[in-house]
Amino acid sequence: MLCYLVGGALYALSVNCFTVPNNIVPGGVTGLSTMLHALTGFPIGVGILLMNLPLLLAAFFVISKRFVLKTALVTALVSVMIDLSEPFLPPFQGEMILVVLFGGLLSGVGLGLIFLRGATTGGSEVAARLLQKAFPYLSMGRLILAVDAVIIASSIFVFHYLAAAMYAAVFVFITSLMADKLLYGGEEGRLLMVVTPHPKEVTEAVTEKIGRGVTVLPGYGGYTGKERSVLLCAVRRSQLVRVRRLVRATDPEAFMMIVTTRQVFGEGFLQNEE
Repeated sequence: MLCYLVGGALYALSVNCFTVPNNIVPGGVTGLSTMLHALTGFPIGVGILLMNLPLLLAAFFVISKRFVLKTALVTALVSVMIDLSEPFLPPFQGEMILVVLFGGLLSGVGLGLIFLRGATTGGSEVAARLLQKAFPYLSMGRLILAVDAVIIASSIFVFHYLAAAMYAAVFVFITSLMADKLLYGGEEGRLLMVVTPHPKEVTEAVTEKIGRGVTVLPGYGGYTGKERSVLLCAVRRSQLVRVRRLVRATDPEAFMMIVTTRQVFGEGFLQNEE
C-alpha cells in the first residue's frame, strides 16, 4: 500500500504542477481528462475515475478479476489524490524542457512504484488489453502506443498548438523510460557467450577471479568442422569489463558475444518469484 500512496502522490504532483498548467496531455485517460478540464473546468481526478469505470467494467468480465479490482483501487486512490492536492500544489510554468523533464521523471517514478506492486492506473493499459482480445496478433506495447498516440494527437485540436503534442510525446517517452528503469534497471545483467577451444582455462579464470558460474555447451565450427565449446555466463553490468578482459587475456582468439538481459533470476541475482 505504501508504494501505491507514494506513487500516487508523485503522479499527482506531476499532473498538477507540470502537465495541466502547461497544456500537456500525458496520454491515456489522464490525457483525456486533462483536455476535458481545459474545455469545461471539470475536475481531473473525477474525470479519470468516471472514464475508467466503463473500461474496468468491461475488463471485469474479460480480464482477470483480481487485476481489475486492484486497478480500480489504485485508480480511485490516484484520482482522489490529484483533486485533493490540486489547491496546495503550485503550478510550474517555466521552460518547457524543464516541464517535460521533471514532470516525466515524477510521473515515471510514480507509475513505476505502482507497477511494482502489480497494479496500474487504468486507462491505456486496460484499453489495450481489451483491444488485444479482438486483435490478438498485436502486441500490448503497440496497442498502448496506438491509444496514447491518438489521444496526444487529438490535443492539437483542443489546444490549437502543435508543439503541445510534440512536448506530450517527449513527456510520455520520459515517463515510460523512468518507469522501465525503476522496474528493470536494477535487475539488468549481461550474458556473455564465448566460443573457445579452451573451455577449461576460461571457465576456471571466470569462476575463480570473478566468482560467476559458467555453463559449457559442446559445439563445432560450421565452416571448419573443428570442435569448439560455447560458454554461457551471466554477470552484472559492473563486472562486464573485468570478465571481458579476463577472457581475452586467457584466450586471445576467443569469440565473444555480449547480450543485454532485462532480468536475471537465480543465485547471485534475483531470487525466483513464487
